[in-house]
Amino acid sequence: MASRYERISARLTEVFSPHKLVIEDESAKHAGHVHMARAPAGGETHYNVIIVAQFFEGQSRVARSRAVHEALAAEFSTGLHALSLTLKTPDEVALPSSR
Repeated sequence: MASRYERISARLTEVFSPHKLVIEDESAKHAGHVHMARAPAGGETHYNVIIVAQFFEGQSRVARSRAVHEALAAEFSTGLHALSLTLKTPDEVALPSSR
């Protein structure tokens, strides 16, 4: 069975075709929190996610976040608790041209 990290990576790649995808499991930072008592062994409940994808072009910050949460609905229903999201288009991360 694939880990939550692997499932998140596969799903986000499938839905958003990202130019860049960074996923960091931050579950250990939340050890001792009340909800962690119900967490599956190994944590996999809190992630920091960076996605750079053309998919986000023309979308508000809220719409981008909703799209990611919708894509990962199955993970939220099985123990994913929180995401910290940075969602950009390639143009938003491009370096300014020198003039």
